[in-house]
Parts: sequence; C-alpha cells; structure tokens
Amino acid sequence: MKALIKVGYGCNNHCTFCHTLDVRHVDGESDEIERKIDRAAALGHSMIVLSGGEVTMRPELLKWAARSAALGLDFGLVTNGRALAYPELVEKLLKLRLKYVYLSMHGGTAKIHNLLVRADAFEQTYAAVKNLSGQGIDLWVNTVVTRQNVEHLRAVVDAMLPYRDAVLKFSMVAPKGGGEKHFDRLTPRVTDVAASVRDAIAYGLEKTGGEGPHFAHDGLPFCLLAGHEHRYDDLKTHAFRTMVEIGEPDFFPVDDLHKVQPEACDQCALRGPCPGLYRGYDEVHGVGELSPVRQRARSNSFHYAPEKVVGRLASASFEGCPVYRDGVTPWDRGRDVFVRKGELVARFRTETRDFTDAEIARTKHDLGQLYIDVSSKAAPDDFARDLRQLRRSAVCDGCEARPRCAGLFEPVREDVFTRDDARVRALLATLQGDVLDLGCGEAPYADVLAPLVASGAVRYVGVDPSAERLEALRARMPSATLRATTAEALAVDGALAPASLDAALLLRSWNHLQEPAPVVAALARALRPGGALIVVDNVAFGLVRTKAQVERAERGPAGFEHYRNDGAAEAERVLAAAGLTCVERHEVGPETSNQWMLVLRRA
Repeated sequence: MKALIKVGYGCNNHCTFCHTLDVRHVDGESDEIERKIDRAAALGHSMIVLSGGEVTMRPELLKWAARSAALGLDFGLVTNGRALAYPELVEKLLKLRLKYVYLSMHGGTAKIHNLLVRADAFEQTYAAVKNLSGQGIDLWVNTVVTRQNVEHLRAVVDAMLPYRDAVLKFSMVAPKGGGEKHFDRLTPRVTDVAASVRDAIAYGLEKTGGEGPHFAHDGLPFCLLAGHEHRYDDLKTHAFRTMVEIGEPDFFPVDDLHKVQPEACDQCALRGPCPGLYRGYDEVHGVGELSPVRQRARSNSFHYAPEKVVGRLASASFEGCPVYRDGVTPWDRGRDVFVRKGELVARFRTETRDFTDAEIARTKHDLGQLYIDVSSKAAPDDFARDLRQLRRSAVCDGCEARPRCAGLFEPVREDVFTRDDARVRALLATLQGDVLDLGCGEAPYADVLAPLVASGAVRYVGVDPSAERLEALRARMPSATLRATTAEALAVDGALAPASLDAALLLRSWNHLQEPAPVVAALARALRPGGALIVVDNVAFGLVRTKAQVERAERGPAGFEHYRNDGAAEAERVLAAAGLTCVERHEVGPETSNQWMLVLRRA
C-alpha cells in the first residue's frame, strides 16, 4: 500500500516529454514533505515513494528516508537514477529501508537515451541499474516510447539482459506536459508502438527463455497486445493507493481517468483492465486503430473487502462522521466504501480490475447497486435471499464533501428484488399463444409459465445451450418444446419463421448473448404484428463481503458468463434498430434492484 509524494519538479534531465515541463521551477518546502510523510503513515500506508522532478537532487533525501523508516515504513523512489550511480548513496538508502525503485531509461545506448533526456546521462543511469540489481529490491526500468526510440527497443532489451531481477517496462508517451506541447514531434501511432513492444518482448523472451528480466507495458490498448494482457502495469498494479502534488493539502486516490475508452470500446470484453487510449491521442487520431474483443465473457460483479473500523458515529449529523473529520480526499470515490452498522463505521475496498474506475463509480453512486452479501455461497444465486441493498446514509445529506466523498452507506430492510420482480411476473402471467423463451435453462419464472403451458394457453418453445438444464426444465414443463442450441445459432439457421410468434422472451439472458443485434433482428421478423418482446436483465453490482466470503468467492468455481453489462438504455438502442417500439421500460437506479425490463412490440 504505497503513497506517492511529489517533492518538487526540478530535474537534471530535460526530457521533451516531461509531464511537468512547465513547472520545473517549483519545489516543495522540506517541512511540507515531512508533514506528508507523517500523514501517509497515519492513513495506513506501508511504503512512502518520493518522486519529482528528480527527487535525488534534494539534499533532504536521506533525512526524508530516515523519517519514513522511523515511522516503520518502507521507502521507494521514482528517479532518473543518475545519483544512484554512486554506490555509497545506494548503500545508505538500503539501510533506510529502500525497497522499490522505478527508474527511467529511454534507450539501450548513450546515443538514444541522451537524445531523449537531452543530457549526458546514460552512463550514470545504466550504472544505477547495475548498483540496484541484486539488492533484493523491487526494481523497474521504464522506457517511454516516442518517435525517436520506437524502432530501437531491442537495444534496451539487450542492455537489460544481465539484470534478471529487474522488470523492463515500455510505456506509450502520454500527451501531458511536454508530451502534449510537442505531440506531433513525439507521439508515434499507437499501433506502431504496440508492434515494436510486441517485437521487443518476443526478442527478450527468446534471449532469456523467460528467466528474466521480465517485461511490462502501459498506455497501450489490450486489443493491440494479444497474449500480453497480463503484462499490463500501472500505479495500481504497483499498489499505489494515493498521491499528492506540491501545494495540495492532502492525498488523493490514484485513478486512471487520464485515459479514455471511446464508444468503440463499450462492448469490449477487455474493457475493465484495459487502459484504452490516452486522452489527447483519441482527439487527434480517433479510434480506427482499435479492435475491440467481443467473444470473451466478463464479470458482472465485484467485491469490497474489509480493511479497517475507522470510528464511531453516534449522531445523525455529518459533522460527527469520522470520514468527514479525518478528510475525504484520500479515499477513492468508487473503490472505497464506508459502511455504518449501529455506531461503528468500517472501510471496505475493491481492487478489481474487471471494471474501470468510471464503471465502479457509476455502479456505486449513479446506479446505487451496492449490496451486503449475507450468504455462505461462493456466488449469490438467489438475490432476494442472499443480498441486502446498501444506500447512502441520511447522515450525508447536506454535507459539503458529499460529491467527492466515497460515501457512508447503510443497509435497507426492503427486499427490492422481490418488489421489482413483481411486475415481470405479472406481465408473464398474461401471455398467450406461441411463445419463444431464449436462454430458458435456469428457468427463474418457471412457476409462472408452467401452469400456462400445462393449460394450453401458451405453446412454449424454450431454447438454451445447456442440455442438462433443459432436462431439469422438462420435468417441470413436460408439454413444452425444448431445444439445446444457442440463440445466435437459432437466429441464423432459419428456424424462426416470419410472423410465427405472439411473444419472445429474453429473461436474464440479454447480457449472455455474444452478438445481440442479429438475434434481435430475427426475433423482430418472427413476431406477429402486435407481438411482444420482453427483455429482463441485470446491471453489474458491488458486493460488500467479509474476508472469509472474499476468499471463498475467489476459490469458488463460478466463471464469467456475461458478454456485457448492458442496462435498459444500451439494450433499447439495439432493439430500436430492429424496428421494435418500446411500450414499457423500467430502469435501474439507487432506489431499485439491479434488474431492468423492456417491453417492446412489433407494429
């Protein structure tokens, strides 16, 4: 659990792509840095990492390391490494619990590296790698890829081959600071960077047999690095929780909001962990280089694990809130959550990479889909029994920090799942005629449909890819016609005759469809005039769990089955394109369960 503290922005290199190009004259006062080290310890961090500019230029470096060590914290540096070419400084820092170094080296030769940093720096930086390797620290060497070095990455691999304990990382140049100011001169096309990184990694693995150095990347969409998704690396994968710039009064959570996933990424199965494109690159070059991955399933939930009881709240006023009193800015608005039970307030956190920061925050705050798991199952399968909804506490009303706070949540007594499902069940009870049910295997509404099928009011055809589930359903609906196939296969094999159905059902199966559009088009043709399509499904949700529940879920056999986490709006866009008209719509919101419903008719 690392805290990143910027000490100032002066540097003895002059990289054209420097993030802090325009503020290099700004340095923090020593006592400001000391206060922030103390604050990081109070927040519960286990490592202080100092950065700049170039932190090793500061004469207080050893004093700050000693202060960190005296607080029981490990120490780390983000550095150009030049000062670490001196073995005596490295030795002193190691005695002060130096455990992590993230070092910049942008070329495998002096010619390329010095060209990029605009200083005679290569020999010192490379000597630092030699001094740090073998010391038992977490050593990372980062190469920012620009137009000037994109064709020379193999040379960086060659330079790093002797240092098997290091990780060599290739990072797309970010359009920030100098990277934004000199965008046209510095920034290669992302496809060219990805191709060069793939080549460099393959070259390195061939040279070493995978024994090290190891390889990583950042700032590159996963769809361009197939087979290397697991090598993605950013501040979160390094366990950075918070960071603070010069002049900021308190820490802020580390996030990935400087990167963007355009509309083309909406249905990509890799959306959660993928960084997408840097903001700025998308604005200049668009999204034509992206190739979204659609034929892979993704998660529809994430869990929050307990971290700490943070205090008591006896009053009904936000002024008594321990989160408000201590400061809300270090806590991530999406990834952290505070739950009140009685007077106690506890903090929970999710580290999931199945969802982006933006998706997590929207699920938690905009849609209000946060639940306590009260079951003993690896995965809840009866939401009404297994889950209790959490809602923002009334204590938060009127609090000036509410828009930026992770929020205080409390459980509600109401069974929102049964309440919201009542309308679905009532609607299904009115069905008559020829009915097709796609994805019927789990049969959540068999108790409603079975009597209609038995009476002959409904001539029911159920479709599901699982023959085992269909056999279980046959026992409950012996007169039903059941077919073991996929909805996609049914849509393309001509089995759905035009104007042959009075109703079609997609009951909690919409997000299981790999490609909804052709299925919807086939259903629209198969409906008789006035025929109805009923679509019911769930959006993603967060689960607040105990440590034992988290461990059980992680060990459990449940796999990903959803291809998307669409809500009513996303589904209706596809359905409207098939010429169907929406006549009833139930959205998801903070006062509802995570279930939505659409009823559409053919004209």
